[in-house]
Amino acid sequence: MSKRILVPVDGSDQAKAASEFVVENHPDATVVLLHVINPAEAGYSAQASVPSFSEEWYQQKQAAAESLFDDLEATAHDAGVDSVERVLEVGRPTQTIVDYADDHDIDQIVMGSHGRSGVSRILLGSVAETVVRRATVPVTVIR
Repeated sequence: MSKRILVPVDGSDQAKAASEFVVENHPDATVVLLHVINPAEAGYSAQASVPSFSEEWYQQKQAAAESLFDDLEATAHDAGVDSVERVLEVGRPTQTIVDYADDHDIDQIVMGSHGRSGVSRILLGSVAETVVRRATVPVTVIR
């Protein structure tokens, strides 16, 4: 049975590097690309209170995720990876990543780190650090 590796992706260079790492080092694995749409990003502006705004915002995020999936999946297939799954979830990224891994027979998580340090890390937190602490499977963080 092949290994199932979860790769959370957000469009960043670090997430792309994580995807490339999996493709290069685990060509026989099933690569599960996970993009989490965080509703907190919609904000609380005057626009956000307009009913159609949240639907349009979600549709834009969904379209961006599909485009991201297309690019990463093409790269994986070009490198010889046969099995790529796409998953789009809505929620808090850290909790969604950990829950998805627990609920879907994931063997390992490989994710990028944004490399924050000092005050910005304290204020903003680190998704990768939180996933490392909470995950029940091995986590590889790519910088």
